[in-house]
Amino acid sequence: MNSTATAIPFVKASACGNDFLIIDGIHAPADLAAFSRRICERHQGVGADGVEWLFPAQDAEVQARLFNADGSEAEISGNGTRCVAAYICSEQAKEKVVIRTGAGLKICTFTSRSGAQYEFEIAMGEPQVGDEFPIKLAFREVRGIPVSMGNPHYVVFVNEFAPGWQAEAAEIGGHPNFKYGINVELVTKVDNRNINARFFERGVGETQSSGTGSCAAAVAAIVAERAESPLRVHAPGGVQTVRWEQQVFLRGTAQLVCRGEFFV
Repeated sequence: MNSTATAIPFVKASACGNDFLIIDGIHAPADLAAFSRRICERHQGVGADGVEWLFPAQDAEVQARLFNADGSEAEISGNGTRCVAAYICSEQAKEKVVIRTGAGLKICTFTSRSGAQYEFEIAMGEPQVGDEFPIKLAFREVRGIPVSMGNPHYVVFVNEFAPGWQAEAAEIGGHPNFKYGINVELVTKVDNRNINARFFERGVGETQSSGTGSCAAAVAAIVAERAESPLRVHAPGGVQTVRWEQQVFLRGTAQLVCRGEFFV
């Protein structure tokens, strides 16, 4: 290695196939967006859906700032927050981990561990649900339910996941109705306690899973009287359980994958 190169240490973690790099803020470069974009690139970088940058917080174990793979900053990722909780628990045994996010404080309650895989239930707060409304796309109209989990979602119920659904989801996500972009969930019902979901996330694209997306999909399904709580949300990356009482609780696993150094 060139003696003038700087090495930035990272830990990689994955929650149901939604992968994140966890980096201590003391290593933060001046341009967090550009660096996050570079390290998340899957051919020239380490590869990830986003970077969770960790900074000190007075009212929590840590403050986590999430930068998506395209360099945009997001309020929160449920899966990313769980990855951070797993990282903290690997460093120091804790029953509860409090993490400050752009969507407020999140309490992650440790439920089990198997090797480098941790399971948590996160109190995700109270959702904000709007009325279903239509959006005109190039070839058809879709109807969806807007849900905020501290970040914005648009949940569309479909009979099946059509080939090329990603293109339609991208069109929805970039629709002028959504000034700041939106996370898109396509959902099919299995039964009253199970739904299948596909995720197309703002600043990333298709992801194997989504924590806040699973919450939004479950909340929309319950509001639309298509399902009831607790609800298992099945995605390509795995299953998460969403329980909605007054606030929403998200249960799922996070796996620590590796640690390394990224040469700058």
